[in-house]
Amino acid sequence: MLVFAREKLVFLSVPKTGTTAWQAALEPLATMVVRDPPELKHAPVFRYNRFFRPMLEKFVGEDLTVLAVMREPVDWLGSWFRYRQRDFLKGQRTSTQGLSFDAFVQGYMKGDRPAFANVGSQAKFLEPQRNGTAATHLFRYEDQPGLKAFLEERLGTSLETEVRNASPSMRLDLSPEVAEKFRRKFDYEFALYEGIGANGDYTPLPGDMTRAG
Repeated sequence: MLVFAREKLVFLSVPKTGTTAWQAALEPLATMVVRDPPELKHAPVFRYNRFFRPMLEKFVGEDLTVLAVMREPVDWLGSWFRYRQRDFLKGQRTSTQGLSFDAFVQGYMKGDRPAFANVGSQAKFLEPQRNGTAATHLFRYEDQPGLKAFLEERLGTSLETEVRNASPSMRLDLSPEVAEKFRRKFDYEFALYEGIGANGDYTPLPGDMTRAG
């Protein structure tokens, strides 16, 4: 998570959406950089609302812009699958070595997810809180030019990023049956992603939708 006090901007770090590269590029400009532990670096809206928002509103001011990035849901799971193929996880319960992408997505769809597929939810990460706290701007991961333009205008500078913490490249095949079931079971993830418009505009989903899956 990054905070820019003068610009009244907060950049939440949704896992597997390229935020490590943006953090490296933006760190010299940020007032506050939260690197560790991961639970705070990747603080979702509910944790931001509980622990960070009161402090920031007191010392930075209200009407903060809260920015986040969302990835296409299947592609997001693909990034997790590829990341957990890495050798440093070999032999651990979170490793996906020896698994097909079908098996990974099927594991993700279980009510009691196995460790290798327990990777959270983007919609849950971004779930608005009862007091109205929510991401005010949401960009698609694929719209890096739009995100870059937004940040450059807000921060008043030109920016360049380098690839950081990228998952290993590999072809992923998801069977039509598993893909259809995933889209049906997690339709709210797709609804949120597909509702993202230009310039970070989007309509937050009600909390009851993010709990539907």
